[in-house]
Amino acid sequence: MALLNKSKKVAVALSGGVDSAVAAALLKQQGYEVAGIFMKFWQAPFNSGKSGGWNRCCSFDAQQRAREVARVLGIRFYVLNLEQQFKKKVVDYFLREMKAGRTPNPCVVCNKKIKFGLLIDKALAIGADFVATGHYARLSRASSKFKVQSSKLMKAKCKAKDQTYFLWQLNQKQLAKVLLPIGEIANKTEVRQLAKKFNLPVAQTKESQEVCFIQNTTEEFLKKYLKAKPGAIQNKAGQTLGQHSGFWFYTIGQRKGIGLSGGPYFVVDKDFKKNILIVSNNENDLLKKDLIAEKVNWVSIQPSKFPLKVKAQIRYRHVPASAMLYQLPATNYKLVFAKPQRAITPGQSVVWYQGEELLGGGVIS
Repeated sequence: MALLNKSKKVAVALSGGVDSAVAAALLKQQGYEVAGIFMKFWQAPFNSGKSGGWNRCCSFDAQQRAREVARVLGIRFYVLNLEQQFKKKVVDYFLREMKAGRTPNPCVVCNKKIKFGLLIDKALAIGADFVATGHYARLSRASSKFKVQSSKLMKAKCKAKDQTYFLWQLNQKQLAKVLLPIGEIANKTEVRQLAKKFNLPVAQTKESQEVCFIQNTTEEFLKKYLKAKPGAIQNKAGQTLGQHSGFWFYTIGQRKGIGLSGGPYFVVDKDFKKNILIVSNNENDLLKKDLIAEKVNWVSIQPSKFPLKVKAQIRYRHVPASAMLYQLPATNYKLVFAKPQRAITPGQSVVWYQGEELLGGGVIS
């Protein structure tokens, strides 16, 4: 961060939470000219059918908290309406993937196309030089005397909160315009202490790690937007054990809510063409040693030599595991783990690290 001109302007994505508020306060303290931007996303209509809608990231209360943070800090405050773009780029993507039997990461797409996509474009249009968020991640910048040349995406100092898993689709053009001050803080307790120090009204704001546009359960949300498509539930031997109402209501590794007696049963596969949900009462059937990654993005520079020894993470909160990464003839890559991993799930993101650096990632095919 010392390489950057502190007199420059930065737009901070204020969510109404403590992390983004502290990010704004720290940047102002460091000499940046700071403005706050609150993004309004698409809101799912209330279950009752009443007018209005619901999204935990952009509720009325969240907007009021963000506005109050801006007032306390004495910075300009903007509200950016991205409802249509969010619905098209994030929610519709989520529904398409679920209908296809995959389990997507909508937050990954939101980061690429909304928070570090449209937000950067809008911020630059109003004169900002950088965009900052409250993400737990760090940037390591290599520079010449005159400009930043490349940015490496590094794990946050607070490993328990690290969010690099959700940022693997970002590119160098985006990262050149990004500041991530929270990534340098050791733990969440320190973030809340800083909020108190800066007299921010969000020091004790609760946090949520759920998908922002899903109010209760994923199944309840999907029932509103995807029609039922009944099919057979079978074991690995092909015996029919029951019926499902649509395999988009299930994910690999799921145990609860399958509705079979004599369990426990685990979802181990899906037959898209035959509309069959495949289950097993042997949890070891969830273990696999390899996967194929598609739609791969290299955050900085693609390595020239393969196979590559990495630590790979197949879902958020999954402990990165030792693996070898192989380049396939097309644009896909194969990961082979040293030890079998549980519930490798098509549609989920897989990312790979060397040390603290996030090298890249892809979608499990």
